[in-house]
Amino acid sequence: MNRGQSNKLDFKGQNIYVGIDAHLKSWSVAVLSQHSVLKKFRQDPSPESLHKFLTTHYPGADYHSVYEAGFCGFWIHENLTGLGINNIVVNPADVPTMSKEKLRKTDAVDCGKLARELRSGTLKGIYVPDVATLEMRSLIRLRNRIVKDTTREKNRIKSFLRFHGIDIPEEFTRHSVGNWSKRFLAWLREVSLSTEYGRQALNIHIEQFVRLRGMLLEQTRILRALSRSEVLKEPIRLLASVPGIGITTAMSLAVEIDDIHRFSSADALASYIGLIPMCHSSGESQGDGNITVRKHAMLRCYIIEAAWIAIRKDPAMTLAYEGYRKRMNAQKAIVKVARKLVNRIFFVLKHGQEYVPCVVN
Repeated sequence: MNRGQSNKLDFKGQNIYVGIDAHLKSWSVAVLSQHSVLKKFRQDPSPESLHKFLTTHYPGADYHSVYEAGFCGFWIHENLTGLGINNIVVNPADVPTMSKEKLRKTDAVDCGKLARELRSGTLKGIYVPDVATLEMRSLIRLRNRIVKDTTREKNRIKSFLRFHGIDIPEEFTRHSVGNWSKRFLAWLREVSLSTEYGRQALNIHIEQFVRLRGMLLEQTRILRALSRSEVLKEPIRLLASVPGIGITTAMSLAVEIDDIHRFSSADALASYIGLIPMCHSSGESQGDGNITVRKHAMLRCYIIEAAWIAIRKDPAMTLAYEGYRKRMNAQKAIVKVARKLVNRIFFVLKHGQEYVPCVVN
């Protein structure tokens, strides 16, 4: 009896490792087996296309893929995992890179490096929140951008006035009154300039500021409603019990941290935020450097601002700050207070208990 030859491929029990260098219009992909490089190619930015290629050329295998976090967000991760591919997203700064790869950086080198390190097991994926949390983050981060844009527009208007030699009346510069009130805007609209072109330029600046302020007001209404939702109500209640933390900071912490149990300790949370020192130690030389450059910029800014408020409201924080000030400047002292604030944030979220201010004897 003649036996027919089978041409059917079967990679069952084998691992296939895929490194993806994702760009807007195309992906560079490297495919590795346990012992060799199978293929490097470019493709359309489509998880479905990649899945089709893998199942066609390496059917039955266990697929593992990786790409770097960046502009493309996490939708690629969601789609790849939905298609049955074991995907992780990594911080670009955590990918080991050889010297020759730094000197000769191309898309093919980058995707090959990712696949190689995935195969070796040296890569650790970052935490990927669910879609609802990511969209809440987008909403809250948008407020931060609007605040920054509003500040920039204020500075542009002041710069415009200084450039043209126009002084702001003292009644609008006193701290008790402040500027950017209705009266101040009315004065701006009456400022006399030499030509209609200057007047038109200032009017556009004023309209831009008013538009941004209206957007900020609307954003604040939306966030207040969100803060009362079932998802955020409890973590906000706990966080707002910590002196120095208001509703806006509490909301940002709640959605950025998401799941407190992903941090093993308060030190791990402080590292995520960026409130730990850099360390430079070698041999007999031991020492800590300045605060780390690796950070969550928005949270670190919010917590340091909260620390300035906490030293006025919490006696324990006041005492700690005064102790630090005896041996360092105010900026370094407040960073140490902010680190203590992280301990309180970790505690209230981890144990589900409100913070009780200490009583200093």
